[in-house]
Order: sequence, then structure tokens, then C-alpha cells
Amino acid sequence: MSDVDFSLWVYLSRTPLLWLSVTLLAYGMTDAFSKKLNRHPLANPVLLAILIIAGLLRLTGTPYRTYFEGAQFIHFLLGPATVALAFPLYEHRETVKRALLPMMVALIAGSITAFVSAVWIASILGIPRSMLLSLAPKSVTAGVAMGITEQLGGDPALTAVLVILTGITGAILATPLLNALGIKDWRARGLAVGLAAHGIGTARAFQVHPIAGTFAGIAMGLNALLTAILVPLAASFIR
Repeated sequence: MSDVDFSLWVYLSRTPLLWLSVTLLAYGMTDAFSKKLNRHPLANPVLLAILIIAGLLRLTGTPYRTYFEGAQFIHFLLGPATVALAFPLYEHRETVKRALLPMMVALIAGSITAFVSAVWIASILGIPRSMLLSLAPKSVTAGVAMGITEQLGGDPALTAVLVILTGITGAILATPLLNALGIKDWRARGLAVGLAAHGIGTARAFQVHPIAGTFAGIAMGLNALLTAILVPLAASFIR
């Protein structure tokens, strides 16, 4: 790298818009790549974009704090993006009304299973209590999960990592797994993905079918509410 190139990089690395632009460009490229592969589950744009950005941060020696200062506007947009899920909900409100009762039963069963199974398996493996508390809300969207963990005395940063891993894993496995199980109802498929894989899974569901995306968004929102109530109540039983 020449002196001119190095000076240019130093200047750009101190500009907040640099990492925002890099993030948007990385996601745009990986999303286009995913489309070319007909939305293959393994070509998940979120996963690929994370790998690209992590590689750039490592290559350039850029601290995460510096990256976040530039890209935090995207973090801010998580709230409006979640609220925007109300539009497909309103559009398909009649379909939602007809499936309200089974949807609520599935929601309660899925929410309880998500955190109980994770904590139970981790406790068998001898994971410390602080990490169990960080693991419990892994199936809800990052902002809610980190808030729950912080309230319980866990590690919000660890929770954020676990939430992302859960979302990516769910988004990759959901389609082939549901196909293998022979589940063809888009409402059931969307609800399952939204419950298990929160926002990342919901984005995947919208790529597959609008009805699936609608029910995934409902599941994501209601699961966050239910988990915020149930996990603190169950925390006293976590040893």
C-alpha cells in the first residue's frame, strides 16, 4: 500500500459513513448473490455479509467500537423495521384471524420450548449460571434479548452473539427441515421460523412467501413479549 493509499484509508476509517456504506454494500452484494442461487438456504445474505465485514475488520485492524460508531444507524433502524411488520399483518388480517387460536397455542408451546430446552441442555453440560441467563432469551430479537439478559445479570454481549447464531441457524435449516417434515401450510411454516429464529428467520420467511413472512413477524413480536415475561419468572429456577 502506497503512502497516498494509506493516508486515504486513515481518513476514510475516521469517517462514520465508511462502515455504514461498507455494511450496506456487503449486504447488497450478498443479497444479489443469494437471488442468483434462487435463495438457497446456505446462501443466507446476513451470514455472508457478517463474514465479509468480519474479514474486513480483521484485515484492517479496525476495532468493533469504531465499526459500530459508523454503522449504528442500521442498529437504530431495527426498531422501525420491526414496527413496519404491521403492514403485512394488516394486509393479511383475515388470514390471521382464522388461525388465531392454534397460533396462540403454538406460540406458548414454542416460546416455552425454546428457552427451556436451551437452558436444560446447557445446564447438563455444566454451563455456568451467568451463561445460562445469557442463553435463555436467544430466540427473541436482539434488542429485547439483551434487555432481558441485562435485567437478569447476564452478559448482553454474549446474548447478542447467541441471538445472531440462532437466527442464522434457523434461517438456514428451516426450509429444508420443514420440507422434510412435509409441512406445506405457509402459516405454520412462518410461525415456526419466527418463533425459532426471530428477525433473521422472518426476513428469510418473507423471501419464501408473503404469508409465511406475515406469520413469522407475528411470532417474532409475540414471542419477544412472552419471553420477556416468562424468562425472568423462570430465572430463579436456573442453577
